Amino acid sequence: MSRKRVLITGAAGFLGSHLCDRFIAEGFHVIAMDNLITGDLRNIEHLFSLEQFEFYHHDVSKFIHVPGELDYILHFASPASPIDYLKIPIQTLKVGALGTHNCLGLAKAKNARILVASTSEVYGDPLIHPQTEDYWGNVNPVGPRGVYDEAKRFMESITMAYHTFHKVETRIVRIFNTYGPRMRLNDGRALPAFIGQALRGEDLTVFGDGSQTRSFCYVDDLIEGIYRLLMSDYSQPVNVGNPDEISLRDFAEEIIKLTGTSQKVIYKPLPLDDPKQRKPDISKARALLNWEPKVSRSEGVRITYEYFKSLPHEELFKQPKEFKSLHQ
Repeated sequence: MSRKRVLITGAAGFLGSHLCDRFIAEGFHVIAMDNLITGDLRNIEHLFSLEQFEFYHHDVSKFIHVPGELDYILHFASPASPIDYLKIPIQTLKVGALGTHNCLGLAKAKNARILVASTSEVYGDPLIHPQTEDYWGNVNPVGPRGVYDEAKRFMESITMAYHTFHKVETRIVRIFNTYGPRMRLNDGRALPAFIGQALRGEDLTVFGDGSQTRSFCYVDDLIEGIYRLLMSDYSQPVNVGNPDEISLRDFAEEIIKLTGTSQKVIYKPLPLDDPKQRKPDISKARALLNWEPKVSRSEGVRITYEYFKSLPHEELFKQPKEFKSLHQ
């Protein structure tokens, strides 16, 4: 019996690599694709010896060719942290627009079901709380975060257009803050930033007064939700995240307690358009997918801290990529 075949774009990234692991475990033949701008081959090198795994070093913003049949496509190629998409804004827009267009065209040609990775950022700085899938958002299209927010909003629009016009089987997941092993310490997001600062003996930096909230979902829970959505028959967007909300000020104190650092919390000005609140309404995921997160924040953060602590010492002080050689 032949294996079902799945293409995963952004496969060497944080979420993409965990998806590779999940689909290998489910018995699929996994075709991984990544241009390695923000991804890291170390995240998937443990799979290279497997007969049912293959890797293509390719930019999905350019034409995609995959020989043979495809059953599923998961489009996860995109910079996903502010430190990345503020440095490479053009590539961020291109992978959300051209990359999604190419993946949808491939899905149409192969008669494959495609799931695209959208984000809570489509809600912008939300005016309703918690965020439900029928909320249209409060996004500044010309602000510094607009390149990411609007790329994801366009992704959703073109995905629905392919669904309604070309009858492509599509799924849209709106991912809220996720964390776990294989995150980059220097990607600019709160959790790895706090843990990295604690491990380096630095004060923990909170922007604004720290009252802004986030809802952190452990990666294993998220991957389960994504898998269930892909296998469902629902084509509208679905929030997948953990509704356990916490302020960044309180979260920084949790990290200080966990790591035992003697450092303190310091405050810096809030970046432009930084969302004040993030909390998913997961009623749809519960009803349609029978899904909700299982891993508590205390357990998930402990596992993630142990992962970061096990990294080579030089990783703690590694600077973010400069992306100077990229054509924009």
